[in-house]
Amino acid sequence: MKKEAVFYATGKRKNALAKTWLRPGTGRITVNNKPADEYFTVQSMKMLIVQPLALTNTAGSYDVRAQVTGGGTSGQAGAIRHGITRALLQANPELRVQLKRAGFVRRDSRMKERKKYGQRGARARFQFSKR
Repeated sequence: MKKEAVFYATGKRKNALAKTWLRPGTGRITVNNKPADEYFTVQSMKMLIVQPLALTNTAGSYDVRAQVTGGGTSGQAGAIRHGITRALLQANPELRVQLKRAGFVRRDSRMKERKKYGQRGARARFQFSKR
């Protein structure tokens, strides 16, 4: 019996980390053991996840399973997209040029700026009173 090819990659965005598995299938996407439509209620998050698959015309040929931890919904969706992209590159390295041109290969390094001491937030200051 021949073993089925499974491609694994991790994706990151903000504070979210996604472990992503790609296996040949029908195009079913599962996030934390729930269907993606059930896990992400906002339509833009669902679209963000399938972007690499739609770009490479592989939407119906792979099943995606993702385990996501940390961050919010936006960061988690971005992490899954990054994980799917990296797994697709393992499955088919010729897709690299197409995915790189779209900007999916590079990890989005933007993070929340830390709050500084003596201030209200990262950039916000307490209101100055002259008198």
